[in-house]
Amino acid sequence: MKSIEKLAYKEKNIENFSKRYLERINLIFKKINLKELSKLENEFLDLRKKNSTLFVFGNGGGAATAMTMANDLGFDVLKKTNKKTFKIISLNDNSSVVTAIANDKSYDEIFMNQLKIHFNKKDKILIFSASGNSKNLIKAAKWVKKKKGKVISIIGFDGGKLKKLSDTYIHIPTERGEYGPVEDFQLMINHILAHWFQKNLKR
Repeated sequence: MKSIEKLAYKEKNIENFSKRYLERINLIFKKINLKELSKLENEFLDLRKKNSTLFVFGNGGGAATAMTMANDLGFDVLKKTNKKTFKIISLNDNSSVVTAIANDKSYDEIFMNQLKIHFNKKDKILIFSASGNSKNLIKAAKWVKKKKGKVISIIGFDGGKLKKLSDTYIHIPTERGEYGPVEDFQLMINHILAHWFQKNLKR
């Protein structure tokens, strides 16, 4: 049984469970290599300098964070700095396109086929994943690698296949199945970047 599940069964009230959950979050935080954040920062600055596009996407909670990042590091940075912002597009946003590809081709191709339409040289992708093994994410990453593009990921569990495919990644080391903590950190990393860039973009 996973740590979070053990805590839920063990604790008799939500107050105690919430305390233990946050303790678990803190334990995971100590295992994250924060130096990888500097590499991620540089990837974003490189995109901005080259006026390139970052395509972000994921499944489930990762999809939600992808949509949030497109706002937080796109419009929100522009609004709060009045400086050149980041060009970020979430591939989760258009339900018409996603369902058409899933229906006509395969759910495994919902991201890859969108990249075939929009991806240009010097663009990058950023994938949010817990397991790092979802077929639609792996297919998209492999397609970008074939196009000599850069793959970035924020991944949980043991990193899965995406860890090996990624040029830059932040690994959130958790037990397999601990989706909540992974998705918590993915959203926090988005907010860390957003607040940092709101105050530290040079021009």
